[in-house]
Amino acid sequence: MKYHNIKCEYKGIKFDSKKERDYYIILENYEKRGLITDLKRQVKFELQPSYKIGNETIRSISYYADFTYKKDNELVVVDVKSSATRKDKVYILKKKLFMYKYKIKIEEV
Repeated sequence: MKYHNIKCEYKGIKFDSKKERDYYIILENYEKRGLITDLKRQVKFELQPSYKIGNETIRSISYYADFTYKKDNELVVVDVKSSATRKDKVYILKKKLFMYKYKIKIEEV
């Protein structure tokens, strides 16, 4: 159990934390009210494709957003993070690579 999160379920959907589930419920409500569209969970963004060096294949690097949706035709990318996970070095690096490649700022909640 990383960072003491408690996995939970809502409408048959599994979430890594209660905070993530609760934010999904908020976004789901916004979508029902027409404030946002195209709500998605666990969206994969490739940061670097796989490649070969000699006979060795180096795996791709991906970032998974907790949520994406569209607001005013703009893509919004959301990551639900605790203060501890916001300081994680791998997350910080992937966040920088994501913003460089996709030119979208990640909304952290």
